[in-house]
Amino acid sequence: MEWTKENASSEIRDLIASAQEVAARGKASPNFTRWIMRCATLFEEVFGPASRLTLAFLSVRFTGSGNFFMSGWDLNEQMANREHQGFIDGLNHGVGVLQAGLDELERKSFSEIYQSKDTGKESSQLIKIIGLAERKLRKVVRAVPTKEREVQDAFESLLVGAEIQYTREGPHIEYSSKNYIPDFSFDRIDLALEIKLCVRPGREKEMIAEINDDIMAYKTKFGNLGFVIYDVGLIRDTDKFADQFSRDDIFIAVIKH
Repeated sequence: MEWTKENASSEIRDLIASAQEVAARGKASPNFTRWIMRCATLFEEVFGPASRLTLAFLSVRFTGSGNFFMSGWDLNEQMANREHQGFIDGLNHGVGVLQAGLDELERKSFSEIYQSKDTGKESSQLIKIIGLAERKLRKVVRAVPTKEREVQDAFESLLVGAEIQYTREGPHIEYSSKNYIPDFSFDRIDLALEIKLCVRPGREKEMIAEINDDIMAYKTKFGNLGFVIYDVGLIRDTDKFADQFSRDDIFIAVIKH
């Protein structure tokens, strides 16, 4: 198929509309397999392998995750319910990315949509970095951290283990009479990454202001930005927190301890 803005928008709307039936049929149904393959094809062919939308969809998990406390005797049923809820949550996240795709198609001309800058190994490395933050970081932070450096050091260990080249605390960027230094930078994929710790009341509002300032400064040098927020239980609505910074070239990962 030769994609146009019109048929891409129509395909996205159809995928959003069919998500409810996919949910009803369940994760094991061929409907889900077909739905997720249609989504992946659309994102890769319309938005491109380097698009933040494509990377966001490919990182969606359709399974239960995080801490889970069981009670009572019917453990199998509780595990099944947890997995199903993870599947439903994943579908909801996927639909959210599809809706963001519609927004992108409405905002830009079709020729501006496709992003192929970080192809091949570059694209896979960005996906790997996001995966390290979302799926591995909590596992290597054993005690509740009290300083951001503890989380930064843990994430650096993950980068070393994954053999990803990076720069720690560099480069220095002067912007609006201030000096900004990203916690990590990755020249190969044009990415600056900040790690922030939410460990006390009031910190959430401070981080919002800090992230907005960081975006303005780091965008003068980097095409892609990432923010990993390690939260010890103070951010009530993580989706709302992340969505306020949502852009194709910015990813926000909120990690719960």
